[in-house]
Amino acid sequence: MRWILPDYIQDVLPDEAARLEALRRRLLDAFHARGYQLVTPPLIEYLDALTTGAGRDLGLRTFQLVDQISGRTMGVRADMTPQVTRIDAHLLNRAGVTRLCYCGSVLHTRPTSYTATREPLQLGAELYGHAGIEADVEVLRLLAAAMRLAGVPATRIDIGHVGLFHALADRAGLDEATREEAFHLTQHKDLPGLRDLLAAVDVDAPAREALLALPGLYGGVDTLAAARAALPDIPEIAAALADLRRLADELPDLPLGFDLADLRGFHYHSGIVFAAYGGDAPEALALGGRYDRVAESFGRRRAATGFSLDLRKLTQCAPAATPPGAILAPVSTDAALRAEVERLREAGEAVVDALPGHEGTWREAGCDRRLIQRDGRWTVVALDGESEGE
Repeated sequence: MRWILPDYIQDVLPDEAARLEALRRRLLDAFHARGYQLVTPPLIEYLDALTTGAGRDLGLRTFQLVDQISGRTMGVRADMTPQVTRIDAHLLNRAGVTRLCYCGSVLHTRPTSYTATREPLQLGAELYGHAGIEADVEVLRLLAAAMRLAGVPATRIDIGHVGLFHALADRAGLDEATREEAFHLTQHKDLPGLRDLLAAVDVDAPAREALLALPGLYGGVDTLAAARAALPDIPEIAAALADLRRLADELPDLPLGFDLADLRGFHYHSGIVFAAYGGDAPEALALGGRYDRVAESFGRRRAATGFSLDLRKLTQCAPAATPPGAILAPVSTDAALRAEVERLREAGEAVVDALPGHEGTWREAGCDRRLIQRDGRWTVVALDGESEGE
């Protein structure tokens, strides 16, 4: 059956495609109004460019193939952020702040959940060249604005900071392999597993208790005070908690929560991370955070923060809207009719010529109005009571 698609791969039919495109334009226009410049990376690159350094977290999610020209292994992008980082670091190579945005399909070897597609339509915005908390504030405000524009305002934005975990892991003296395993156990709030791991590597009691405290540190802004009491008083932890406190102070209008075990991107993120929830979606609709080390893979260290989302998932959560349909026009050489058709199209209306021999209904073709001649003038009226083949 040649029409059967692979699992977790779907066609996008006209109604949904129209909603996707309308939302894509609306969000990219909003990004443009804030100074974010659109870039379009290629669908495929050499695999090492997609997975080198921090990007290697994506290795298992990336489809691989052999380039018939060079013989090198290529990958179909699973995430556009490393590509945009390459553009900033290597092609644009600007000295100051750079704001970039993007939208395009990515492909995953496996779905991220049972309800996910393997071909998300990824849309995002990235801010490069500013290491201060002001950049994180701007990106979070942009994310919240994007969700409001989509009709799915954020009901919760969970904030974490991977610097807290790494500071504690340094204090505990964890080697790289143990650190990565502890990172994932903390991320999943697996306290028994984390306790067993730390016991196996003989971490001293103060460092062990501090790491075990992270999964329980979540909630409102009072979580930060609890963290100050539970975690060691060392400069790295104090700085991370100060950044989180400043976010709370500068974004009082956003539904921020704090989850200090909300960790992502062991090889990727370097500071604040966040996940935004809204609508009826059980999973986060947008993910983001700071990733200052990623550009090192392309020969240039560069402060960076941003977010991305699956536009298809966001559109599915948005309130259903019925866009205006097309206008059905008779096929005629009448000059007045043709002039009216062109006027309507220039005004943004879709006008469909009623070709002879059409089977089915014109509503199936997207028409909800028609042009008729009334009192010597061509007038748009509702398409009521059409018969088959009309």
